[in-house]
Amino acid sequence: MSNESPEQQAGTLHFLDYWRVIRSRKEIVLAVAILVVLTGTVYTLMLPNIYASSARIKIAEDAPTINPFSPQESYYSSYNPYFLRTQFEVVQSKPILYEVINRLNLQTEWGKGGEKLPRNVAYKILKNSISVFQQRDTSLVVISVKRDDPNEAAKIANEITEVYRDSRLDLAMKESRAAIDKIAEALKTQLARVDAAEQKVEDLRKKYNIAVVGGEGSVDIDNIRLQQLEGDRLAAQTEMVDKEGKLKILEELSDKDLMERASYITFDQFVMNTMQQIQDIDVQLSSLQADFGPNHPQVQSFRLQKETLEKALSERLKALRNGLHTEYLMAKNNFDTLDKILAGARTTSIESQGAKFRPFRKAQEDLESEKFIYTQLKAKHRQEIITLQVPRNPVEIIDVAEPNNRPVSPNLFMNVLLSIFVGLGAGVGLAYFIEYLDTSIKTADDVERILGLPVLGLIPQKVRPLVEEGPDSEHAEAYRVLRTNLAFTEGGSNRGAFCVLSGGAGEGKSTTVFNMAYVCAQQGEKVLLVDADLRRPVQHTILGVSNRFGLTNVLLRDVPVEEAIKATSVPNLHFLPSGRLPRTSLGVLDPKRIGELISSLKSKYDIVLIDTPPLVGISDSSIIAKETDGAILVVQYRKYPREMLVKAKQMMETLGVNTIGAVLNNINIMRDDYYYYYHSYYSDYYHSSQSDELSDEGV
Repeated sequence: MSNESPEQQAGTLHFLDYWRVIRSRKEIVLAVAILVVLTGTVYTLMLPNIYASSARIKIAEDAPTINPFSPQESYYSSYNPYFLRTQFEVVQSKPILYEVINRLNLQTEWGKGGEKLPRNVAYKILKNSISVFQQRDTSLVVISVKRDDPNEAAKIANEITEVYRDSRLDLAMKESRAAIDKIAEALKTQLARVDAAEQKVEDLRKKYNIAVVGGEGSVDIDNIRLQQLEGDRLAAQTEMVDKEGKLKILEELSDKDLMERASYITFDQFVMNTMQQIQDIDVQLSSLQADFGPNHPQVQSFRLQKETLEKALSERLKALRNGLHTEYLMAKNNFDTLDKILAGARTTSIESQGAKFRPFRKAQEDLESEKFIYTQLKAKHRQEIITLQVPRNPVEIIDVAEPNNRPVSPNLFMNVLLSIFVGLGAGVGLAYFIEYLDTSIKTADDVERILGLPVLGLIPQKVRPLVEEGPDSEHAEAYRVLRTNLAFTEGGSNRGAFCVLSGGAGEGKSTTVFNMAYVCAQQGEKVLLVDADLRRPVQHTILGVSNRFGLTNVLLRDVPVEEAIKATSVPNLHFLPSGRLPRTSLGVLDPKRIGELISSLKSKYDIVLIDTPPLVGISDSSIIAKETDGAILVVQYRKYPREMLVKAKQMMETLGVNTIGAVLNNINIMRDDYYYYYHSYYSDYYHSSQSDELSDEGV
């Protein structure tokens, strides 16, 4: 027995193993595929033709065609990713579809026998007939309708677009009119609030005898003076800070640094010209020193000029620094003065006005606020009235639906193609499911792994007794291989008594043992074939001899064994029939008698082959097998569960039977690639050899 776990065995599966499953179950796969294809084809042909018509519309957010109150660039609203998706649902909503049903009278049109369909039923039919989708990267929406009448499909698609367009326009108009009415009501209320605020301001002005300038809503002269002083103070502060910053920079720089950066700090024309002259002299000095040396009169002259210019520049910068300091002091003095004046003015204004201006100012602020709100409401009211009169087009019909006389469903080609794939998939799945449920022996590896027995021979399907097929049958080679493997197995021999048995009935052991005896006799060995299947003897029918006397008579000592053995038409092959089983079979298969008989027969024949009944359920084969030199187990390809064969093997081990090996019988070579190549190789070789022999004889 193999020690491999199921996981290890599963891990060794190859793609060809899966292909062999499909090949071995190809009838099931093809049957299921053909059934599914036929069903799909018939179902498709029985379906009514469905026609589709599509209308295409452009959907935009609600806005007037031209907005007179917005700049041109604001005509284009921002992109709303949810707007089109929302409109898809609106197009398919009940209000839209109910209106389509009413306009086209679909309840009566779709009713049977003049009866009117319920509105909810007509709605469901219409809902299932339409589809709405957006054309990629556009604001175009396609409304497609599928019906069994192309004219009806086009009519419904166009009606949906018109109902949706009308509903968008009606909704926009209704909302605008409602907004205008609300604004008009608010405008009346706000006007009353403005009048009340004006009256309150006038009453407070008269009460406190407050003089104002600039007309209604202005403030007094003190406030104007305070505002002017505040502006002057702020300008002075700005100038002071600017002068202070420049002065600080100049004070932090040394004279040398100031000379080097003077052109960047000040834009004084004298400073800039002097700096340029110094730079020009430096260039000339560099050239002259290179040509004449440092002591040349011209070099000395330029050096003197440079020193003079630098001294003048230093004096100018010093004057600029002093001047900037003076300007800063003047700006600071100006700021301090204005600050004192402003503080005094504020104190005077607060003391002079006191608490009497607070209610008046508060009333003025309330009045301005109420007037602002009134002005905004009045402008909005007028704007909405004008906007309502401007034409708008939120839904534009791009393409009108037209009848399409070419049906879109059913698609026979696609349905058949889909049926083929589904059928093949279902067939393959069913094949693998059956294979999963099938626990029989399928390969020689299964025999070696499960039973722990070497495979002596692989016998193809539909093999008849070789006495019928003839000595030149191509199947004979399989039995020659079996005979050869028998001799080379561990404990095997070319001589002795061997029994051929099987786990269950119908596994082909009788044909196997006969053909094996036939091949051994053909090879020149003296062979005795014993039919020990007393309940269902078969060998005498193959050889066409009588079964009146045989093994049972010998074991009951009615006749000597020599008289029961019969010669056959096959040279070197003798046959011991089973004989008729008596009514009481007790004592017939006595182990001692069986042992003596087999020992006697071994001394007279090169090889004795015994056909026994199945192991499971019958004890005869166990008694006989124990007395032979070895047992050969015949296993039929894909027949009995593995558990039964394992049980048969365990029975043989328990009784101490020497099991030499197994024969895998009745293999369907057309279903399994391995056996097919094995068989075809021999078949080609056999026929080729036979042709060569015929050619030699002809020569």
